[in-house]
Amino acid sequence: MQLDDFSVAAVTGLVVVVCGVTFIAETLVRRDEGAGRIWAVAFLCAVGTAVSYGVWVLEPATWWAVAAGNGLFVAGTGSMWLGCRRFNDRGLLWAALLVVAGVVGAVLSAALPGPEGGPWAGALWMFVALLVFAAAGAVEAMRPEMGRLRTAWGLALVLGLQALFYVSRTTAFLVSGPDSALFQTWFGTTTASLLTVVLTIVVAIVASVLRAARAPLRGFEPESRTTDDEILPPGEFRASLTGLCARAAWRSDVIGVIAVRIDDVDQISTAFGSEVARTVHDAWRTSVRRHAPAEAFVGEDDDMGLLVGVRVESPTDARRQAARIYRGAFEDLGGVTGGVIPMVGVGVALSDAVGYGPDELVAVAHEAARRAATSVESSVVVGDSA
Repeated sequence: MQLDDFSVAAVTGLVVVVCGVTFIAETLVRRDEGAGRIWAVAFLCAVGTAVSYGVWVLEPATWWAVAAGNGLFVAGTGSMWLGCRRFNDRGLLWAALLVVAGVVGAVLSAALPGPEGGPWAGALWMFVALLVFAAAGAVEAMRPEMGRLRTAWGLALVLGLQALFYVSRTTAFLVSGPDSALFQTWFGTTTASLLTVVLTIVVAIVASVLRAARAPLRGFEPESRTTDDEILPPGEFRASLTGLCARAAWRSDVIGVIAVRIDDVDQISTAFGSEVARTVHDAWRTSVRRHAPAEAFVGEDDDMGLLVGVRVESPTDARRQAARIYRGAFEDLGGVTGGVIPMVGVGVALSDAVGYGPDELVAVAHEAARRAATSVESSVVVGDSA
C-alpha cells in the first residue's frame, strides 16, 4: 500500500499533537518541575515540528517551514536528553549550550539556501544532531538515578533506536543520496514518519510513568522535612558528625555511621499512589529515629536515605545497633502500610576501618547500604574501606 505525503503527515501530526498536548496538560496540572518540565518542552517542540512539516506538505514553496521543522525536531530530541540529565541531577549548562548550537545549525543550514534548497535542505546537519542527542539521551537514561528504574530502560531503548536509525539514515544519505531507491524505500519520509509515530507513543507513556514516580516524592519531601521529627538536614548532620569525629579521634573512640535507605518508594508511588508512598516515607523516617540509639543523631542523606551517627563500643555493637534499626523499621512499616513494604538496606561504616574523615565514613556507609538494599544474603552490610 502506498501512502501519500499528506496522509503520512496527517497521521504523524495527529499522534504527535495528541501525545504532546496530553503530556503538557498533565505537566501543568501537576505543576511539575525538573525533568518533567523539560520533557514537556520536548513535546511542545514535537508539536511544532509536526505543524511545520504539515505546512510544508500543504505548500511546498514554504521553505521556511522546513527550516523551522528541522530546528524544532533537534530541539525536541535535545530536550529529552536534557530532561534525563535533570532527572539524574546533573548539570545542564554545557549540555543546553550544545543543544542550542545544534538547533541554530539545523535552522541556518536549511534556511540559508532559501527556496532553492529543496525538501532536503539542511538534512545532513539535522540527522547528525538527532543521532548525537538521541545517543546521549539513551546513555543518560541508563545512568543513576534513572538507570535504577526499569521504566527508564524503555526510554533508553527508544532513544537508542532513534540514534541507530539516524546513523543508518545519515549513511544512506551520504552514500546513495536522498533520491536513490535505497534511501526512499528504507529511510524516506514515510519510514521516518511511521517510526516517529511508534516512538512518540512509547516515549509519552514512559516519560509519564517516570514523572509520576518522581514528582509525588518531591511533592511531599518538603512537608516531611518541616515536621518535628528530630532529623537533621544534610548540612547540620555533616557538621555534627565532623565535631564528633574530631573528639573521638583525640580519645580513640570508635565512631559508626549507619546509612538506612529505601529503594523502591518510586515504584510504590506508581503502583499504589502518592498517599501510600507518603505514608511509607514518613513511617520510615519516624521508625529510624525511634530505633536509633538515644545518644545518636539522625540526618538526611541526599539520596532517599537517612544517616545515623553514633559512638559504638565495637564492630559487633555497631552491627547489633544497625540490625535493631532494620528490624524496627521493617516491623513498623508492616504495621502502618497494610503490607506495602519497601526494600530497606542498612550499611555501616566504622572509624577503625575507614578513619575519622566524615566524608569517608558517609561514603562507605552509603555504598554499603546500596549493596544491602539489593542483597539477598543480608540486609545489613558493614563497609570495609572508602
